[in-house]
Amino acid sequence: MIRRISAGLIAATLSLGMVSLLASCSSLTSSSGKDKIFLDLSYSGNNWQDEGANLAMSIATSPEVTAEYDVRKVISGADVLKQISDIQSMIAVGAKLVVLYPISPTALGPVIQQGCDAGVVFVAYDGTVEAPCAWNLSYITGAKVDNPQEAFFGAQTAQALVDIMGGQGKIMMNRGVAGTSTDTVHYDTAKSVFDQYPGIDIVSEYYGNWDSSVSQQETSKALAAHPDVEGIWSQAGEDGVVKALEAVNKRIPVTGENSNYLREKLSEGWPGVSSGSPPAQGAVAVKIGLEILKNGRDSIPKNIEMPLPWVTTETAKVCPGSEFVDGCNFFADADDSFVTEIFQQDLLPESSYTAATTVDPVPALSALPPLGKFTQPESRRSYTRSACDDGWVAGEVDGGQTPPGLPGCVSQ
Repeated sequence: MIRRISAGLIAATLSLGMVSLLASCSSLTSSSGKDKIFLDLSYSGNNWQDEGANLAMSIATSPEVTAEYDVRKVISGADVLKQISDIQSMIAVGAKLVVLYPISPTALGPVIQQGCDAGVVFVAYDGTVEAPCAWNLSYITGAKVDNPQEAFFGAQTAQALVDIMGGQGKIMMNRGVAGTSTDTVHYDTAKSVFDQYPGIDIVSEYYGNWDSSVSQQETSKALAAHPDVEGIWSQAGEDGVVKALEAVNKRIPVTGENSNYLREKLSEGWPGVSSGSPPAQGAVAVKIGLEILKNGRDSIPKNIEMPLPWVTTETAKVCPGSEFVDGCNFFADADDSFVTEIFQQDLLPESSYTAATTVDPVPALSALPPLGKFTQPESRRSYTRSACDDGWVAGEVDGGQTPPGLPGCVSQ
């Protein structure tokens, strides 16, 4: 969960956290004498978080990394104050690198700056932080794999649903976790598309909390109230959306994220699109941090976008084994809620189904490619840093991305 919290409470936490800091530090110290790397997770227990953490640890525990660094994983949970305290402890024991799934884009700013001042490198993945000294790796503003101008998951999946429905019909929107920056960006950009089509009628909006069972329950309730709905736009948890539809023998277009079940149904002819957040981000973030430690802070751009995957009814294809080969994009034996986007060939060729499920260390790391094509355009910077770069001002972006007219940054 990403949430905002008052500056006064942050300051109090930074002060009070010192009371328990020594006790916390004792569990993070190591007698190996090696420099320390930390993977700091928000929460665990769902497929996306677990796969992202497993892939990150498979990179961080590769032989070439563990020969030089002591690697630790910390679960901070969904409490931003706990994550602040954990990061304080990491700084105190001399962390060189912290790769984190941030609970808040704003509340972590003071402690991240504190760490930066002490020489710590911070790389946030999936969620973003506004602290200017940290690196962000996120798909929130990313564009489709095959077209770098077609940006934003919310907008692109909304347009896909409109196209499938011919610009007409009643739809429902299954949102994520209320109050998070990710849900807000997804929803706002999707609505910007739906609002362009008078024939699209949004009859229900509800929060599935990016959870399969919650999404199934909430979709079932909405279907009871709106049995004539003709399409559903969904964030993560879309496998639950499909199951709710199956329970009432209703087959309508669904756009969602990357669950194995949705892609299986697409391959059987279900109309829709699978896109969304790749768990591969966790591992790529570790590689970015290692590159910074090796080659310096100027070696990697501060704002990096993961491209949006894009799988349709026509392109969904089962994999014969545990690798993405010959254009396949889901697995025959994976759990329904398994998040399939564990591969990104350009950035993470060493990924595997085994690494995503068992944390087996990869035997060797591949070098990152030049990241120019993955750097976030300045026009979208305000979505992740809350401000425009020097020489840019807030305004509607009419060129260089689809859809046009969204708020962003324009060159002065």
